[in-house]
Amino acid sequence: MRILSGIQPSGALHLGNYFGMMRPAIELQAQGECYYFIADYHSMTSLTDAAERRKNTRDVALDFLACGLDPQKSVFFRQSDLPEVTELTWLIGSLTPMGLLERAHSYKDKLAKGIAPNFGIFAYPVLMAADILIYDSNLVPVGRDQKQHVEMTRDIGIKFNQTYGETFVIPEPAIREEVATVPGIDGQKMSKSYGNAIDIFGDEKVIRKQVMSIVMDSRTPQEPKPDAEKNVALQLLKLVAPKAVAADCEQRLRAGGLGYGDLKKTLFEHCWNHFAAARARRAELVANRDYVEQVLRDGASRARAVASKVLARARQAAGLG
Repeated sequence: MRILSGIQPSGALHLGNYFGMMRPAIELQAQGECYYFIADYHSMTSLTDAAERRKNTRDVALDFLACGLDPQKSVFFRQSDLPEVTELTWLIGSLTPMGLLERAHSYKDKLAKGIAPNFGIFAYPVLMAADILIYDSNLVPVGRDQKQHVEMTRDIGIKFNQTYGETFVIPEPAIREEVATVPGIDGQKMSKSYGNAIDIFGDEKVIRKQVMSIVMDSRTPQEPKPDAEKNVALQLLKLVAPKAVAADCEQRLRAGGLGYGDLKKTLFEHCWNHFAAARARRAELVANRDYVEQVLRDGASRARAVASKVLARARQAAGLG
């Protein structure tokens, strides 16, 4: 079974990145052949600073390796080191209906937020489909909000197969419902683009400030909160703290007596401690950047061995070359 996932180099690693994508991906290393890429092509739809893209890409590599990705168990590479994926994007994009792309949640969400549409934003699902199909991926771990993109990949792959003959492996999504969408400090999905993230490897004071900025309602500490499960700080605490700690805080919220300030302080302490070992490992990697670059080069070479064959298969099927 081949497992594939990618992460955009859009800024500092945050809890949403880790629990929504990184941790599930790392755990899956024991279950199959994993291909994980840094989606620097995808970042071009929202980031136009070349130097920042390079920095963010290096940081994602450091973060992923620090959090437990094992390059002996996984193929880890930069998306842009395999331009084959852009050629495949054209091959499958030529068959992709406009209506399918117009229904994409990510596209409609960006339009609703006032973001000016462009080709990259509109064609994002086609590039994502190429990312998945070019490695004969069987399983794609995604958050609940990304499930549609895998479904679109399936539609695109099936249409190509129906048009030109059996060419692509049709993937399945793998969704971990309990952490599929991590809330940000404002209650929306945690995202750098929304400015609501809690960093993992940032400065201690900055992370503390982010945690203490979580938006709460106006109820006093003494008031019972029967809807405690909706509390953002509690939802995040359940990710980083032992179950007993989170359960105690939830019980105290429901009964009344736990102040929001104390809850946030508890969240910060457990968040900071949860990533202590990863911070130490990251510091070691920062001091050995040549190793990190070699990991990415080796990963690209291994990925190309598969991608070149799939692209050749698609070109042959479509009558190219």
